[in-house]
Amino acid sequence: MDINKIGVIGAGQMGNGIAHVMALAGYQVLLNDISQDAIDGALATIGKNLDRQVSRGKLSEDEKAAALGNISTTVQLPDLGQTDLVIEAATERETLKTAIFEDLVPHLQPHTILTSNTSSISITRLASRTDRPERFMGFHFMNPVPVMQLVELIRGIATDKETFETCLGVVEKLGKTAASAEDFPAFIVNRILMPMINEAVYTLYEGVGSVKSIDQSLKLGANHPMGPLELADFIGLDTCLAIMNVLHDGLADTKYRPCPLLTKYVEAGWLGRKTQRGFYDYRGDEPVPTR
Repeated sequence: MDINKIGVIGAGQMGNGIAHVMALAGYQVLLNDISQDAIDGALATIGKNLDRQVSRGKLSEDEKAAALGNISTTVQLPDLGQTDLVIEAATERETLKTAIFEDLVPHLQPHTILTSNTSSISITRLASRTDRPERFMGFHFMNPVPVMQLVELIRGIATDKETFETCLGVVEKLGKTAASAEDFPAFIVNRILMPMINEAVYTLYEGVGSVKSIDQSLKLGANHPMGPLELADFIGLDTCLAIMNVLHDGLADTKYRPCPLLTKYVEAGWLGRKTQRGFYDYRGDEPVPTR
């Protein structure tokens, strides 16, 4: 199946990155959000990120202009009904994602493929709330989307071969690498990454090390580009907690129990970089550990 027009639901950190790479690959992109301010912010971010690629010699000005010309926007969800592929990139909350798909389904063309950028929620369960579970799958990009090379493709129990191969073709056109994952909680990347982050928070909670010493230890002792607490702030502590809860509930294993300190930070609204405070305080010139 040929994919020409792609709808992206959600103009946040993931949505604007997905729109960026799709437009750069030559797809017509329709970016949707309920907030016009969010859409305007996304376009500004995409423009800034494209400028950075131009300044580094990775893009020409003509390529940047063509990419921006491939993006149109709407605050009306039904407008996405005329696309060939929809990628939902809303907040990691199953009730919200389900409501979006239920509202969108009556407006879709018969051939349209539905996908979710969810980092942990059951694809089979999301698909079951639509009229096309065979044309539904997980399309999980890594953050930041323009930089990261991996895309997880997750088949639900009903996903057909054509849908998988069509989405695989899109990933290849983006110049990225696809990893095929089975539909179990958190898939591959977050099944491994989030328990590591959660264990780092436990290490802090139990007083084994400070924020600085924990991050320094993993960066210098395991050659990680970012420490686990720094990475958690970058991802968003609310997202980390949501994924840990999915793992804990879905696999019923106490080793996935979210650290109480992670829960406390989320309760405080200290969600990381996006709120200027998390395991670090970002309100000054340099990030300062909060513990």
